[in-house]
Amino acid sequence: MSVLTYVHVALRARLAELRGDRGDSPVPTAVIIFGLVAVAMAVTAAALGAANDWMDNIPSHQNPTAP
Repeated sequence: MSVLTYVHVALRARLAELRGDRGDSPVPTAVIIFGLVAVAMAVTAAALGAANDWMDNIPSHQNPTAP
C-alpha cells in the first residue's frame, strides 16, 4: 500500500467521522437553561421576601425608662 493511498483512506475515514452525529440542537439546551434561571429567580425572590418579613418583625430599639 503506497503512502498516498494510506493518507487518502485515513483522510476519508476522518471526514466520515466528522460528518457523523453532532449532538443535540442548541434550542433544547437554551430552553432548559432559561427554565433553570427562572426557577433560580423565583427561589431568590421567595428568600428575599422571607428575609424582609423576618427583618420587619424585629421590634425597634427603645431606650430604657427609669422606674
